[in-house]
Amino acid sequence: MAKLKKAFFCSNCGYEASKWQGKCPACNQWNTFTEEIISKQKSSSTSFVAKAESHPNKLVEVNSEEKPRIILKDAELNRLMGGGIMPGSVVLLGGEPGIGKSTLLLQLLLQFHQEVLYVSGEESSLQIKDRASRISSTIPNTFYISAETDIGQIVKYANELKPKLLVIDSIQTLQHELIDSVPGSISQIRACCGELIKLAKTTDIPIFVIGHITKDGQIAGPKLLEHMVDVVLQFEGDHQYFLRLLRGVKNRFGNTNEIALYEMQQGGLNPVANPGEVFISGKDENLSGTATGIILEGVRPLLIESQALVSSAVYGTPQRSATGFDVKRLNMLLAVLEKRCGFKLGAKDVFLNIAGGFKINDTGSDLAVVMAILSSAADISIPAKTAFAAEIGLTGEVRPVTRLNQRISEAAKLGYKQLFVSKYAKNIDGDLPQSIEVVPISQINEAVARLFA
Repeated sequence: MAKLKKAFFCSNCGYEASKWQGKCPACNQWNTFTEEIISKQKSSSTSFVAKAESHPNKLVEVNSEEKPRIILKDAELNRLMGGGIMPGSVVLLGGEPGIGKSTLLLQLLLQFHQEVLYVSGEESSLQIKDRASRISSTIPNTFYISAETDIGQIVKYANELKPKLLVIDSIQTLQHELIDSVPGSISQIRACCGELIKLAKTTDIPIFVIGHITKDGQIAGPKLLEHMVDVVLQFEGDHQYFLRLLRGVKNRFGNTNEIALYEMQQGGLNPVANPGEVFISGKDENLSGTATGIILEGVRPLLIESQALVSSAVYGTPQRSATGFDVKRLNMLLAVLEKRCGFKLGAKDVFLNIAGGFKINDTGSDLAVVMAILSSAADISIPAKTAFAAEIGLTGEVRPVTRLNQRISEAAKLGYKQLFVSKYAKNIDGDLPQSIEVVPISQINEAVARLFA
């Protein structure tokens, strides 16, 4: 048996040290070192992947022809990945327990009628077959499954079967036979992920790896794991809603911050073809406190409904609460309304909710949020088929947003008749839909005078 030694690893970045340290010298985080027992034998000599003989090449002689991507039946995932899956890529999928990570990849393999391999260290083969039977009425004969957790055996199976797709569920359950720490530890995750990356690059097999997340919403294991893989996807959603959002956090082969929307049904996850209609409530009458904003997720415009409730503070200290929106930015917008626009909201409770359980990061939703708050405060409804797309500055001016033409086209496609934008927008061309009126404004008061007169 090889001689064992102890080592300390940073749980944030994976930095290795011979003794415990209070502060990591690599990522400058405090109290992140944990002790693990590892083998003294170097991991480079224990790789299960056969190394191909290689030599340095001149950059001008490198073949620049891009490998054809693998096109899936899932159009949403194809667009998110940049036009399909790149051969030899490693995709890390993270998300909360029960959100649908395994279901998403299982139905992906069931729709892919070529040799595929599903490796599960968390469920038995019988459990996976029961779930597959609920998702699809027919199971293709090219679907292989394994309940193996040893990385050496997994690489052996992959080299024998040569599958077109490989799914690992999950990376925290795998173990390397020469690493003596428990599965899920930093050294095990790093070693097993390294073997999978070598396998993908030498055989051109695309690999999907499911990763657990911590209570902070970060993928469990060292941050180095996210740097090693090619694509990082985050599966989000509220268990109380039927919508699931797949967000591209990192993508070496496409745009980052792209999203794909799915609807959780009993038969699996169904892609949402028109997400703009999902987040807008189908109410028959106009109610105060609601406003529609057009945001961008990646390069995709979405219509989001902001719902606000403004009431007198009962307990003396006004409450500020936001769901799906940054509370700090909400406080900033309220301060702008108080200081620059003269609206007295300092003694009011303000509650803000983004419909559908969506979380907004685009500042282009500022004007919609502000108009929802003012609509609730005045108890006057905003006219139907009216939308907003602008950012609010600290001086109270209405600032322009990016990709305004796409936002206008999306609003017109969904039947909106009026869109308030910044007067200072420079990226509006003349080829706009005739069915929508674009209203340029420079101050919040101009929108108030037009809508609440």
